[in-house]
Amino acid sequence: MAFNPRSGRGDSSMAEINITPFVDVVLVLLIIFMLTAHVMEYGIEVDVPKTKEVASTTREMPVVNVTPKGGLYVNADPVNINNLVKRLEPLLGSSRGAYLRVDKDVPWETAVQVMAELGRAKVQVNVVSQPLEQAPVRK
Repeated sequence: MAFNPRSGRGDSSMAEINITPFVDVVLVLLIIFMLTAHVMEYGIEVDVPKTKEVASTTREMPVVNVTPKGGLYVNADPVNINNLVKRLEPLLGSSRGAYLRVDKDVPWETAVQVMAELGRAKVQVNVVSQPLEQAPVRK
């Protein structure tokens, strides 16, 4: 212990916070959130059909989901088809449009019933699909 002329007593060790473990934890959490961000886009698992071309859009509209078991959701909230328009009405913007995500295993009749219900309420239906995976064209 060395003598410190200012305080009149010996040097004591300075307590410092070791931030290395903190930075490690923050970086691991950042990587986890980056990997799971695409999963959190829609909370309901719906395997939409694949098509040759998919229109790209950036408009924010509510999403109506139909699950493989026929469950109906507005965004992530379950809803009865009879209350669909009433539940969707406050979420509609000036465009009066909504996205419709229907699982590819859902019977066509169910999808048409949902579209008809939205059509009666004058809601523009935008059907969500995935692009087909195509092999690159060789020249």
